[in-house]
Amino acid sequence: MNSRMILAPIVLFVYNRPWHTQQTIAALQKNQLALESELIIFSDGAKTDTDSTKLLELRSFLKTITGFKKITIIERKTNLGLANSIITGLTEIVNQYEKVIVLEDDIVASKGFLKYMNEALNLYYNESQVGCIHAWNYELHLSTYNESTFFLRGADCWGWATWKRAWDEFNPDGKKLLKAIETNNLEYEFNRKNTHYFVEMLKNQIEGKNDSWAIRWHASLFIKNMYCLHPTRPIVKNIGLDNSGFHCGELYLIQNPVDFIEIREIRVKESDWFIEAYKELIKGSVHLSKTKWQRLKSLIKQLYQQ
Repeated sequence: MNSRMILAPIVLFVYNRPWHTQQTIAALQKNQLALESELIIFSDGAKTDTDSTKLLELRSFLKTITGFKKITIIERKTNLGLANSIITGLTEIVNQYEKVIVLEDDIVASKGFLKYMNEALNLYYNESQVGCIHAWNYELHLSTYNESTFFLRGADCWGWATWKRAWDEFNPDGKKLLKAIETNNLEYEFNRKNTHYFVEMLKNQIEGKNDSWAIRWHASLFIKNMYCLHPTRPIVKNIGLDNSGFHCGELYLIQNPVDFIEIREIRVKESDWFIEAYKELIKGSVHLSKTKWQRLKSLIKQLYQQ
């Protein structure tokens, strides 16, 4: 990494899960670039009196954090909800810093996470078709693919990064996004060749069945024909699939993140490997057990209904 590179700030969104937040912070502190990185934490306000108790415990912990170049804590007096908290907070920070690395309180990063994110942000800085860097992936077979990264059209949300030029394309209006997809007959491609349920999730957001910022972020970049860089192996782990969060239920998921990812510039195009490897994952899930298949479907939905 270029020693003169300006590192992106880490923006962390938290609510009322002290234990999860502690794991997230502890993992970040082990990163090689933590001491050179700014950490900005948005702490949303409480919804209920019950939430207030955990929120006070969480905010007490936040004040003890060390190990970063600079730490800024923004405590919301009222509850904005996850979607509004992320949209308003991220807009504020990306307008100031031009690029950001984004985490929620249940994403535990490997020690090479900040290196990967900053290198990728720098590598694709001037590539207008690239709008997002992602850190998580399913446990897929790699025998037919040799690169450490690949591209998919759209965006993602479990440990990610972006630039102002891409976040400026974010459209919070789900109805307009859906209309653009349907008018151009893009449902099949938006659903990743019908392996995912993104149209359904976007419709649910419009109908108020979820308040997902993530599905709107994905749709916004997809419509603009922009791509997200994904790792073939995850470099983060989600520890929030334990029924502790408002938006995530309980789900067992095999996650074996790597410590480091060495990246090089690759062509920006939809990955054929991912679609085929993911179809094999689905096939295996169907054949092994209905329960495992239902869990996989549940995971897909949880990825984007935050």
